Formats: sequence, C-alpha cells, structure tokens
Amino acid sequence: MSSMPKWIKEVNGELWLTEDEKENLKLSYRAKKVIHSEQSPYQHVMILDTYDFGPTLVLDGVVQTTSMDGFIYNEMITHIPLLTHPDPKNVLIIGGGDCGAAREVTKYPNVERIDMVEIDQLVVKLCKKHLQAVSGNLSDPRVNFIFNDGTQFVKNHENTYDVIIVDSSDPIGPAEQLFSLAFYQDIYRALKPDGLMVCQSQSPIFHMPVLKQTYERIRSLFPITKVYTAVVPTYPGGLWSFTLGSKKHEPIELDKKWDKEAKYVNEGILASCFNLPQFMVKELFQD
Repeated sequence: MSSMPKWIKEVNGELWLTEDEKENLKLSYRAKKVIHSEQSPYQHVMILDTYDFGPTLVLDGVVQTTSMDGFIYNEMITHIPLLTHPDPKNVLIIGGGDCGAAREVTKYPNVERIDMVEIDQLVVKLCKKHLQAVSGNLSDPRVNFIFNDGTQFVKNHENTYDVIIVDSSDPIGPAEQLFSLAFYQDIYRALKPDGLMVCQSQSPIFHMPVLKQTYERIRSLFPITKVYTAVVPTYPGGLWSFTLGSKKHEPIELDKKWDKEAKYVNEGILASCFNLPQFMVKELFQD
C-alpha cells in the first residue's frame, strides 16, 4: 500500500476526500479511513471508508461507486438491456471492475456466459475483497474475467454477443476511448444481428455535450437508440443517463417482464425511466 494519496487531506484531525468535478465545483467526502491505496499500471486505485456512503471505490481521485448507492447504477445499466433482449445468452461487460454489473447479470438464468473485460485487475481484486456490498464477492462460474483493454477486445470479435454493457468511468484517462465512434462501431460488429448495447452517458446536468455526442454516435449506427435516466446520489448532479443502442428490439413494456429481486428497479421504474425531463428532450431531439 502506498502513502496517502494527494486527494486525501487531514483537516482538524478529520480525513476528507476532495473530488475536482469541474473548474467551479468540488465535492468533498468525510472519511473514516483509507482501507487501501495503490497505484496500478493504469491509475490510482483506492478503497475509502466514508461516513455517509460506506466503503467507496475511488479511481484517480474520483468516486466511482459506493456501498450505499452503487446498486442503483448497476441495476439500471444491466436490467434494462437484459429485459429488452428476448433471450440474452452471451453478455459482454466492458469495464465494471467493481463487479456490480456482472453480479446483476447473474440474476438471469438463461444467460450462459458473461465475459467481463476490465483493464485493471487491481480494481477487481480490491472490490471483491473490500466492496462486497457492490461486488458480492462475485464467484458465479458463468463470469469469465478477462484483464485486457476493452477497445482491443471488441475489435477481435464479430457476431458474438447478444448484449454488450459498457460500464466505463468518466471519459478521461483509460476510459476515454470507450466514448469514441470507432469503439461503438466495433461494438456493433461484435453484436449478433439482433443484439443491443448500453453505456453510461454521464450527467445531463453537467455533461450534456458528452451525452449528446454519445447519443448521436450510437444513433448513427443503431436503428433503435434510446436514452434513460436514474438518480444516483454520489454522482455529480444526481441525475445520470444511459444510452441504449439496439439492432432490432425496442424496450417496450419492460415492466411486464420483471421478476427479479432488486433494491432500486421495479415495475414503476421500468415503465417510466425513458420519460426524460424536458430540457433533455430539447437538447437531444429538438435541435
């Protein structure tokens, strides 16, 4: 374990993580202790025990998921695409090192194989050990851990997957390529003729240009492109977006198919999550 990272400061005997979100916005979290802090070959990885959110995954000083609300993001990025596809058997997760998305996918008995491609093995190791509220110490035999670059992995696959979930961090550092048009084109080729994909597309409040670019790039490839939202308290602005691209299947009446145990998703959420606030409708569809 390395020395205290620069994002952690001691103020009046208390530990604080300060995340630089934007030029004019900083988010601070009071912490009990640093559980683990280490520089991997790709990024700085830290598990921080915070007062309000519990054990928390922090990459390069940015909060990724927490024990308190990580289930919201992970349920929303998985159940919507898996319910949209009528019979998903082969699922690819790109990123998702906290194992929360893969954990949700294992709730589907008809899924036969879950390839999880994460570039940073240290993230998986630490989350399985210290962030079990999210990871569940994932050990399902259908999950195939592949520690590699997701952008390179999809280039080598064609007509392979029913569903691809891009569970990336912010579009900086190792994750920047996961928002490119070339990457989405590779995903399209890696999907079967009736396959579909979903990605997180940032905050509609603070990152509208990223959301808009993501939506337009996916729409240029997929005949069916939809944006949906959820509220994740630890993410800047609270409101968070996901973009779904489908070759064939529309996300219709997903609430009628719901039969899983979950903490956030239910029939009402599934029936309403594609209903967007007016400012998003105007930015995405009315320009």
